[in-house]
Amino acid sequence: MAVSMRDLDSAFQGAGQKAGLEIWRIENFRPVPVPKSSHGNFFMGDSYVILQTTALKSGSLRHDIHYWLGKDTSQDEAGAAAIKTVELDAALGGRAVQYREVQGHETEKFLSYFKPCIIPQKGGVASGFKHPEAEEHQTCLFVCTGKHVVHVNEASLKFDFVPFARSSLNHDDIFILDTKSKIFQFNGSNSSIQERAKALEVVQYIKDTYHDGKCEVAAVEDGKLMADAETGEFWGFFGGFAPLPRKTASDEDKTGVSLSTKLFCSDKKNVFNESVEKGQAEPVETDSLTREFLDTNKCYILDCGAEVFVWMGRNTPLDERKSASVAAEELVRAVERPKSHIVRVIEGFETVMFRSKFESWPQTTNVTVSEDGRGKVAALLRRQGVNVKGLLKTAPAKEEPQPYIDVTGNLQVWSVNGQEKVLIPAADQSKFYSGGCYIFQYSYPGEDREEYLIGTWFGKKSVKEERASAISLVSKMVESLKFLPAQARIYEGNEPIQFFSIFQSFIVFKGGHSSGYKNYIEENELADETCKEEGIALFRVQGSGPDNMQALQVEPVASSLNSSYCYILHNDSSVFTWSGNLTSSEDQELIERQLDLIKPNMQSKPQKEGSEADHFWDLLGGKSEYPSQKLAREGESDPHLFSCIFSKGNLKVSEIYNFTQDDLMTEDIFVLDSHSEIFVWVGQQVDSKSKLQALTIGEKFLEHDFLLEKLSSETPVYIVMEGSEPPFFTRFFTWDSAKSLMHGNSFQRKLAIVKNGGTTLLDKPKRRTPVSHGGRSSVPDKSQRSRSMSFSPDRVRVRGRSPAFSALAANFENPSARNLSTPPPVVRKVYPKSVSPDSAKLASNSSAIAALTASFEQPPPARHVIMPRSVKVSTEAPKLTPESNSKENSMSSRIESLTIQEDVKEDEAEDEEGLPIYPYERLKVNSSDPATEIDVTKREFCSIACRLTCQQLSLGRNLGWQNMPSISCPNGSRISLKWPFNCFESPSYLSFSFSSLLLRLQWTNLVSQNLEGTGISAFLAASAPRKLVFSID
Repeated sequence: MAVSMRDLDSAFQGAGQKAGLEIWRIENFRPVPVPKSSHGNFFMGDSYVILQTTALKSGSLRHDIHYWLGKDTSQDEAGAAAIKTVELDAALGGRAVQYREVQGHETEKFLSYFKPCIIPQKGGVASGFKHPEAEEHQTCLFVCTGKHVVHVNEASLKFDFVPFARSSLNHDDIFILDTKSKIFQFNGSNSSIQERAKALEVVQYIKDTYHDGKCEVAAVEDGKLMADAETGEFWGFFGGFAPLPRKTASDEDKTGVSLSTKLFCSDKKNVFNESVEKGQAEPVETDSLTREFLDTNKCYILDCGAEVFVWMGRNTPLDERKSASVAAEELVRAVERPKSHIVRVIEGFETVMFRSKFESWPQTTNVTVSEDGRGKVAALLRRQGVNVKGLLKTAPAKEEPQPYIDVTGNLQVWSVNGQEKVLIPAADQSKFYSGGCYIFQYSYPGEDREEYLIGTWFGKKSVKEERASAISLVSKMVESLKFLPAQARIYEGNEPIQFFSIFQSFIVFKGGHSSGYKNYIEENELADETCKEEGIALFRVQGSGPDNMQALQVEPVASSLNSSYCYILHNDSSVFTWSGNLTSSEDQELIERQLDLIKPNMQSKPQKEGSEADHFWDLLGGKSEYPSQKLAREGESDPHLFSCIFSKGNLKVSEIYNFTQDDLMTEDIFVLDSHSEIFVWVGQQVDSKSKLQALTIGEKFLEHDFLLEKLSSETPVYIVMEGSEPPFFTRFFTWDSAKSLMHGNSFQRKLAIVKNGGTTLLDKPKRRTPVSHGGRSSVPDKSQRSRSMSFSPDRVRVRGRSPAFSALAANFENPSARNLSTPPPVVRKVYPKSVSPDSAKLASNSSAIAALTASFEQPPPARHVIMPRSVKVSTEAPKLTPESNSKENSMSSRIESLTIQEDVKEDEAEDEEGLPIYPYERLKVNSSDPATEIDVTKREFCSIACRLTCQQLSLGRNLGWQNMPSISCPNGSRISLKWPFNCFESPSYLSFSFSSLLLRLQWTNLVSQNLEGTGISAFLAASAPRKLVFSID
C-alpha cells in the first residue's frame, strides 16, 4: 500500500509507540486528542477514535483501533471517524484490527478498556450540543446487562416532579437507581448471580464518581414485597409497588437474528457502493468459504449478520480501503437489519473470529509481511521530527523461565501398576520409564498453610488403561483432600518448568516395568526396550543447572547427537561422556551430576565433538550426520482467559478481554490459555459433579483449539481450585488472596465490599503436614535443596523451633480441614502411658523423640521447684514481636499457634525455643519490677483451654483442682471450657514464661499427676528443662 504524508492526519503522529490507550474526538471532521484524565468520558453527540496498544511477549506491539459513535452523532461525523480509523491504521503500518462501536452495542473488547463501565453523557461538539454544566444531582435510572462486561444504558430521567415509569423495569435485567443520598440496585428475578455481581461494580463506580464515595447502597430483590425500609423506599420512587410487565422485544434485542453468511467483493468501488446503497449488492457465488477466494489486490465484505467483516488485501490502495469501509457502513444501516458490529482486518493479521468463518484456513499463508510499510511511515514521520521508536518491532525480552513455586517442599511419587499405585523409594523417585504412568504429590509451604500439587505423568509408550487408572487414582486423592490441591496432567516431552524444578534431577529411561506395559508389548509382539545395565544406552543431558537438570534416554545412534547438548553413552563395561561444540561449561557440569545417578561406580571417558575415540562410534553403530540447533520447546504466549459452559459433552467458551482477578466468578469455571500450559480454574460455588469434569473441560479445550493456535493434545493441563491457587497460576494476575477466601456467592461478596469497603474472609484451613512416605519429607537434606528458586524468598521462616519440637507439633495438628471459627482441635493424650492412636503415631516418628518422651516417666520430686536458668534482671522488659503481626486479627495467627517468633534484646535470657524467661518475682501482681508485656489482671492469660469428658471432669474434682467448674453433661460427650488455673499464687508448683498465644508450664510432679490422662490440649516441648505447652483461646 502506497503511503504519502498527505494521507496521514497530523494528529496521529507518534501514535501507538508505547503500550496504553489513546483517544481522539472528531471535531469539525478532524481528530483532536483527548487528555488521559478524560478517558472513559464519552458524549452522546460525538464520535471518537480509540487506539489500544499492547506489548506482546514476542516484543512487538499489537494495535486495536475502535471508532465509537454516540447515538446522537451526525452521519457525517460517523463517516469521518470511519475514514480517520483507516488513516490511523496506515500510520501504524497497516496491521491494526479496526472495530466499529455503537453506543449501547459496544464489543466486549472495547468495554474491557473502561472497566467497570462507560456511562455516556448528554452533549457533543460538532453536533451542536453543549456539554451539560455541573448542576444539582439528578435522579437517574440505569439498566445493566452483561455477565462479564457491563452495558449500561440510561433507562429514564426524573425531571421536576414527574414520577418514574414502572414500565421501565422488568424481571430479566438489573436496574440501578441513583438518587442524591442512596444508590439502589434492583435485581430482576431472572437475572444471574454473575450479572448482579457485575452490576455492583457499576454501583461502586457511580458511588465513587458522582458521590465521592459518600452515599448509602441498597440491594432490592425482584418479588420481595415492601418488608423492609429500603425496599419500600425504592418503590416509593415509582409510586408504590405493583407487578412488573414482561420485557418487550425491541430493536436492540434483535441482535440474535441469524442471517446467512454472504461474501461481497468491492473491487469496483463505485459500482459496489451504489449497489449497496440500493440494496442490490450481489454476493460472490460459492458453495463453501475457503481462503483461496480472497485476492490480495481486492477488498471484501463478509456479512455474517451480527458481525460484518471488511477484509483488505495487502496490495490494495488506501482509497479503496476507505471505500470498502464506507460500503460496510451503508450495509449495516439497512432497514430491518439487526444491530451489527463492523470489524476490519488486514491480510495476514486476521482475527480468530474471522478465520473461523471459513471452512479451511491454512496455519501459515504465503503473504509476505515485511517492515516496509511501517518503515516508510516511520521515515515520513521522522522527517517531521517525530520519535518513531515504537513503530518498529522491539527485541523480545529474554527471560529464563521461572518455576514460580517453592521448591523446598516434600515430594512423594508412585508408579501405576494396573489398577494400583506403588510408592517409589526416595532414592528412585526421579527415575521414570517411558512406558509407565506416574503419580506425584508435592506439598510446599503456602502463604499460611501447606499447599499441594498432585499430578500424573504419562510416558510416550504408556498404555491407555494405566493412564485412565492414574487419572482415577489422582481424582480420589484430590477428592479426599476436599478438592483443595491443584491437579496436573503432564505428558513426556511437554513437562513445564515447575515440574522439573520440583524433581530437580529427572531421568527418563526407555521401556517400563508395569504390568500394563509388559502385557501390551507381549500382545503386540513388540521388542522390550526397557533399559538394562548390560545394554547400550545413550542419554541426552539438558537443563539450566543443578536444580533443573534432565537425562533423557534416546536411540543409541549417531543421528541422536546434537552439538548443543552433552550426552552419556554406556554399555556393561564402559562409559563415555560426549560434549558438543556449542555446549558451555555449565552444560558439561551437568554431565558429572547425572553420571553419579546413572552410572555411579564407573569411570567415564570424556569425548569432545570432533575428537571421539573409535570405540565411541562403534557403540553408536558408526558415524552419521546429526543436528546442531538446540531443540525448541513450546514457548509461552500472551495469556487468554475464557469462561466455560460444559453441558452434555459440549464445551462453549467466551473470551474475557483485559482480564483481572475480579473476572473469576465463584459460580463458574474458567480456562486460562498461555499456549504452553492450560489452567482450568474452578470456583468454590461450582457443584461437585462439575468439579469432577474439570479435567475433561481442559481436554475438550485442547481438542477444539478455540484460538486456532494448533495446540497439542499433550499440552500440560492444571486444575486449580478457588482459594488454593498456586503461584504459577496467580502470576498471570495482580493477585489478592483475600478475594478468593471470601464468604458467599459473587453478588454477596461484592455487596459486602461495596457496603463496607472491605472483604470478609473465609476461615482458612489449618496448615497440614503430610504423613511421610519417603522422598524429601523423610530425609530433608536441605544442603541439596536450592532456595534460590523459591517463589517467595521473603517468606518468614520459623525461628526457634527444634527439629524434635517440630516433629512433635506436626503430629498434633488435625489432618482434616476444619472451620477455624471454632477453637483449635484438642490434642489427645501425649504421655507415654497413653494407649491412644495419637501416642502410637508419636512413638513411631523417631527413636530420638521416643527417648525424650520416655524420660518423662521419671518426674522430679513433688516439692522440688524447677526454676529457670539464671537471668540478668533488667528494668526494661523485652519487646515481644509475634510472627505475622500484620495478621494478628486473622485466623492465621491461630494456625501458627505452635510457631513462636520473638525478638529478645541484648543480654536478655532466652529459653531453647527463643522465648524470654521471667523469674517468678517479676510475674507476681505486687512485684516491684513487673513484666510489663504481661497483663496479669486479664484472667485469659492464666486459663487453660480444655475439652473433657464427664469422667475427666470428675477426675479433676477428685484431685482437688482449684476452681474446677461443676458441669453436668450426657455420658460420653465432650465439652469445651476454660479453666482458671490459679498459677500466680502457686510458686512452689510451677514457673512459666509467656508469649501472646502460649502459656508454658514447667514440669513438676504435682502438675504431672494432675494432668495425666485428662485430654487437656497440651503440647510437649522437646527441650530441657521439660515443659508442658498449653494453647490459649
